[in-house]
Amino acid sequence: MCCLPIETSWQARDPHASPKGLSASCFTKRAICLGCFLAYPMLHQKGYLPPRESKLYMPVKELPPLRVRDLFYSSWSNHKKMRELLARANEAMKNSSGVVINTLDALETAELKRIFEELNIPMVLAPGPLHKLSSNSTRSSTMELDQDCSCIEWLDKQPSDSVLYVSFGSLASLDSSEFLEVAWGLANSGHPFLWVVRADSVRGFLDGPDFPNGFEAAVHGRGKVIRWAPQLEVLAHPAVGGFWTHSGWNSTLESISEGVAMICRPQFADQMMNTRYVVNTWGVGLELEGELERGKIEKAVRNLMKEKEGEEMRDRAKELKKNVADCLKAGGTSQMAIDKLVDYILSM
Repeated sequence: MCCLPIETSWQARDPHASPKGLSASCFTKRAICLGCFLAYPMLHQKGYLPPRESKLYMPVKELPPLRVRDLFYSSWSNHKKMRELLARANEAMKNSSGVVINTLDALETAELKRIFEELNIPMVLAPGPLHKLSSNSTRSSTMELDQDCSCIEWLDKQPSDSVLYVSFGSLASLDSSEFLEVAWGLANSGHPFLWVVRADSVRGFLDGPDFPNGFEAAVHGRGKVIRWAPQLEVLAHPAVGGFWTHSGWNSTLESISEGVAMICRPQFADQMMNTRYVVNTWGVGLELEGELERGKIEKAVRNLMKEKEGEEMRDRAKELKKNVADCLKAGGTSQMAIDKLVDYILSM
């Protein structure tokens, strides 16, 4: 069963104080994801969940712009226990003084308003992107894997906005046939790329997969493959013009923060809803749907990196980056949220 991304809570030390108003939770995903958790009973009652094949593209009118296929759902979970767990988590939030969500007002204004009204608590704070609050925000926040920083030297030699960065995160994986299609799709695209291939990126391989015959020769001089990258530093590099991602929220938020447009290939959890916003709400990326096939991959890469449609996506991504920066400035919504949180913690 999936874990709820409610990872931290602050509580007052006075054991005789009432619970309400003296605790807060930190939700590490985004506002629409929390909205789905709050709406979980309704989504079952109204027949949105479990999802049916014939209704995957039906809009969820209570949670725009989501469709049924975008909802958070796990077919292998015990759904009775899931509903019970979510009910307890939701009740805890409603009895607290606030919730801190890793998002920002510029991205989810309406979603934050809905949560505030539904929870009816004093604070719904959006101080994101939280990784930008770190004093060392140029390094990857995922430190369990060794970073290959030689990729930065390689990027230094590439033209501006020319490189497609490809990384499917620390958990997502491919089967061997999909891996071959990705390899040849990148090779045939003709574009420079930096591809993260973890040792466990391909199911059934513990020490990394074998690349197809002829691949290295085909990409010599314009393709670099590494085990793990300092992602924040890569996305901030001027040579990077696009990001092929699994659409996890951290990666999505990091890409938006650096003004990098995306190719989205979601697999599970909140990745589908993140993709929905990237493609249809913010217009800063495209989705690679269906079976992975080298011709589709080649077309998607060229679309993002070379065609007019991709150029427009990249322009919108740069504008979104400015909106994020404005939220983090003094007087911006994210800065005011973090100031309010600090004041709250100090008052305990």
